[in-house]
Amino acid sequence: MGVYEELKERGLIAQVTDEEEIRELVNNGKAVFYIGFDPTADSLHVGHFMALCLMKRLQMAGNKPIALIGGGTAMIGDPSGRTDMRQMMTKETIQHNVDCFKKQMEKFIDFSDGKALLVNNAEWLLDLNYVDVLRDVGACFSVNRMLTAECYKQRMEKGLSFLEFNYMIMQSYDFYALYQKYGCNMQFGGDDQWSNMLGGTELIRRKLGKDAYAMTINLLLNSEGKKMGKTQSGAVWLDAEKTSPYDFYQYWRNVDDADVIKCLKMLTFLPLDEINELAKLQGSELNKAKEILAFELTKLIHGEEEANKAQESARALFGAGANTENMPTTELTQDDFAQGELGILDLLVKCSLTSSKGEARRLVQQGGISIDDKRVTEIAHKVTADEVKEGIIIKKGKKVFHKAILK
Repeated sequence: MGVYEELKERGLIAQVTDEEEIRELVNNGKAVFYIGFDPTADSLHVGHFMALCLMKRLQMAGNKPIALIGGGTAMIGDPSGRTDMRQMMTKETIQHNVDCFKKQMEKFIDFSDGKALLVNNAEWLLDLNYVDVLRDVGACFSVNRMLTAECYKQRMEKGLSFLEFNYMIMQSYDFYALYQKYGCNMQFGGDDQWSNMLGGTELIRRKLGKDAYAMTINLLLNSEGKKMGKTQSGAVWLDAEKTSPYDFYQYWRNVDDADVIKCLKMLTFLPLDEINELAKLQGSELNKAKEILAFELTKLIHGEEEANKAQESARALFGAGANTENMPTTELTQDDFAQGELGILDLLVKCSLTSSKGEARRLVQQGGISIDDKRVTEIAHKVTADEVKEGIIIKKGKKVFHKAILK
């Protein structure tokens, strides 16, 4: 089975411009492809994980990846999948985020000996002359066609700024520049980028008279059609300082039964035969598949040692264990305790177990919170500084555990 056929069987491929040509290139290690990452935060997150996995799979098959970091496009902001305009970032913030992305990618993709490239589109986009772009690039785009793109349709009701309208042209120019600089013949990305990617292939055809190709991968959605990688307290990050290895492990350990096999196929490098055997499991037996999913993904991002620690802690907590060494922990100070006490709602927010007091109130009233195995049902419940001194274990629902301790 070639890598293209494996991608199809794993449910990754959504749309392609020329299936036969793309199959030929990737199966024979002839693809020089790029995937773009706009540095809108100081860490990659689970939403980027699919792209990183695709890059790794194709690199293992002999193809050459180009990780394009959008230091230039981040100055504008991608309107795809959004109902409002992205917040503008300073050049200093963007550069900081670019540096963070580089460090994370280098742990995952092999950039040694020219096997992959790490490029920043600020190199060419920030030096473009506006009039030259209008004459040389703008003339290749039909406004009528651009307005039919899905990424713009979603914004028309609330208003699409001219700033964002240029994003498709900028992304298309990236492909054009990479084709000329590095012989990049293919672009991969999420399925919500299809219109932008077609713009790039068309620009290369019209300006250079050459063929280039595009392929989108399916977005990582749960069984309800919602994007995965979000928790009540925010995104699931790949940076251990923002999402601990334990929390990362727990996120995947807690996926719905209906999603575990799909995630194993799309995100892990386990053989398909092994995954198909796991697909035969039913009911509580699926917990075995969830453990494997969580371990494999934590190992990929944080290393085998951290994956083992997270798994041991999770097993101890799910069973009757008492190992809290690797449990996510919040250190509180005396300043957090007015008159020596801290209310349960404030405690849950400080520990990032809820994003607001309103959410904390509902959880308590619904019986979803326990402290040291004792259910808390009163929103007026308080904990004292003395109680927290040795550490308390907060349990949210059936599976989320957190430790609070007085610093």
